Parts: sequence; structure tokens; C-alpha cells
Amino acid sequence: MEIFLKSSLDYIEQNLKAEITADELAEMANYSVGHYCRLFAQAMDSTVANYILKRRLDHALAEISLGRKAIGVVLEYGFNTYAGFYKAFVKMYGCSPKKYLSIYKKSEVFIMQNEKDLQAILANWDIPQGLKIEDASSRNWKTGKIEWQVWKIGDDYYLKTNERSITIKNIRIAKALEKEGLTSEFLPVPTTAGSDYLDGAQIFLLTKKVGEPHITSPKSDDELASMEFNNRMKHAYKLGQAIARLHCALKSVQDDVKPYEANKYKQGLDSIPKVKAYSLKHNIGIDDAFFDDYAKTFGELYDKLPKQLVHGNPTRDTVVYENGEVVGIKGYEIYNVSHVRLFDIIWCAGEINTQPIESYLKMFKEILKGYDSINPLTDEEKQSVYYMQCAASLHCIAHVDDDTFAVLKRNLKALVFLANNKEMFLNLL
Repeated sequence: MEIFLKSSLDYIEQNLKAEITADELAEMANYSVGHYCRLFAQAMDSTVANYILKRRLDHALAEISLGRKAIGVVLEYGFNTYAGFYKAFVKMYGCSPKKYLSIYKKSEVFIMQNEKDLQAILANWDIPQGLKIEDASSRNWKTGKIEWQVWKIGDDYYLKTNERSITIKNIRIAKALEKEGLTSEFLPVPTTAGSDYLDGAQIFLLTKKVGEPHITSPKSDDELASMEFNNRMKHAYKLGQAIARLHCALKSVQDDVKPYEANKYKQGLDSIPKVKAYSLKHNIGIDDAFFDDYAKTFGELYDKLPKQLVHGNPTRDTVVYENGEVVGIKGYEIYNVSHVRLFDIIWCAGEINTQPIESYLKMFKEILKGYDSINPLTDEEKQSVYYMQCAASLHCIAHVDDDTFAVLKRNLKALVFLANNKEMFLNLL
């Protein structure tokens, strides 16, 4: 970001309750008004006036959501009446403030902090002052919405904020993980007052950087896939053990977390009509007996499988290493789902169609063995390993755009292999 723009944004955040003009900002940046406005629009995809209005609306809504009287808040932010605030909000967001909060809740209503405010917040921890601050907020890859507002502090710390209940939930999970010997990116650094977090209009959590890069930087996507697979092969048994310990920790807190329940069997079942259509269209024969077996046998097994709070996405980006050893799996803060335990195990092993099947089966077997050594799998789970693989492939195929035929064909080929090699998977354990 250009230095002038960062200064402008900081100035705007500090003066939202005062009058701010484009002329004033342009003069501070030493540009003509016209040139400044063009640069601002190119960088922010917004006019100066609309950006300032949006930030005032965001801040006002955030303060109202925290319990302040609405009319007092909107007057402070320059609106003459609540009706004026309401009209501007509906025009900007397409819905009322109340509906916006009901959809996105407080976790989506963040108050942007400028660097001066952040330094004042950081003074509540016993860390060196004046460290470099960089925005590292995480966004939902589909919606672009901020899931966690995060700042990288120097090289070793992260400052994080979210809705109070979400932040406290993740601290609770982090402490449960610590008891299982797993490192966590949400384990709090105590404030100088000895608290886990700084509480006020927003709740702030300071954490230390954990783990090491899972892999050296690749030169291409193909190299990344190859390097990542080799990395997982090396640590497969330990990966299984790490997921088992993760599940033990998550189960200990799930009553407090209250996750929603997902159903992988039903996802696969609902995908069958589209998969059959693709199979017929592209002349890739999969016998109806395969689909019938999935529907009947897995349907009978699924209700007997243990279900609990799971990670939801244990991939190469979430595995944590220290000194070459697997010590944790981060990224759980984005998900809040109860699932069968096999879901995380299969997800960690990766897609069957992205590597040689012999190597994949060897790695998958080691992950299963590692998991079973700490958190024993039930007989029904062992019988369901195959069907969970089928469910994953069915669901994946049903969500592939038909125009992307290379991807579709690769996934259909993997499903044909599954259909013809059931015993190979049943004999993994």
C-alpha cells in the first residue's frame, strides 16, 4: 500500500466523528484533489466520500451492536437523525442494520484500528513496544468476509479479535489442545494483569507464532503437490496420532461449543444422480450396484459411527511442525461442525486422484494406524473407511463444473477405481 494511502486511512479512522473532506486528505498527501481521488478510487475501489460513509456506518453499527443507545451513536458519527443513518445503511448494504446483524452477527462487524490505537492496545502485554504491525486478517475464501481480524506483531506475535464468544471458545480449545501435547495458535499470552485477553469494547487476544513452514517454497503447483505428498508420507503415522489427540481435545470442549452437525453420507447420496449423469455423458462406466451398495450399506453403518466436534479442514496449510516433528494442526477456528471422526482422517490424507494410488494407500494406512493407536476406531468405522472415500468422491464430482472436463475426468477415474477395489480399502486395517 502506498504510504500516502495508509496515512489517509489511518487519519480517516481517527477522525470519523469529525468532518473529513477529499480536499483535506489530498492536501495532506501533497496531491491535487483530482489526482488524489483517482489514486484513492483505484486502490480502494471506492470514492473518498463513499469510503468514509461506509466506515462511519461500520463503526456506528459496531458500537450499537455492543449495547450503546443508537441515537447517541449515530449523532456522534455525523448523522442528523437515526432515520438518516438507517436510510444510508440500507442504500450501502441492501438491508436494515438489524437484518445485517442477524446475518453476520458481531463477528462480521469489526472496528478497524489504526496503528496508534493498536500500539496502545499492545501496551497491555509485556512485549517490546514499537514492533512492526501488519494486517493478517483471515477472510472466507467464498464470501470475502473477515473471519478473524488479525495483526502480525513483529516476527513472533499475533494480535487477534473476534466476537467475544468465538474468541473465548478458541482459547478454551487451545488450552484443551495444550493438555494433549499439541501447540496452538490461540494459546494466549497473558496480559500484564494476568488475564488471557484484553476486554473492552472489543476483546483482544495476543498469541505467539507457532510451528514452522510445513514445506519449503515450491516452484510450481505440481511441485507443491509432490513436495506436500512426500512430506505427509514421511509423517503419516504421526499425522494420524496428531489428529487423534486433536479429536480428544475437541471432544472435551464440544458441549460448550455446540457445533452444528454435518452428514457426509447424505451429501454423497444426494450427489449420486448428478454423478450418474456425468458417468453416462462421458462414457465412464460405473455399475448401478456400486451406488446401491453405497446407499444401503453405508446408510446402515452411518448412524452407528461416533460423531463429535472435528477440525473440518486438516490440510497441508494447517499442519504444524517443530524441529521436523508434527506438533499440532491449526485452522480449527474457522469451523464449528460435528462430524464422523473419519472425516478429518480422510481429509488429511488428501484426494485419491492427486497421487499414485499405491503411495496414497500406503500413506492412508499409516495415518489410520497412527490414529487408531491413540483413539481406537470402532468396527463400524473400519468398515466405513471405504464408504467415506466414496462419499468424498461423489460429493466432489457433483460440484465440478462440467466445462472443466480434465478435473471431472480425473475425479470420475478415481471413483471407478473405488468401485472396482472395495476390498483393498476394507483391508487397510
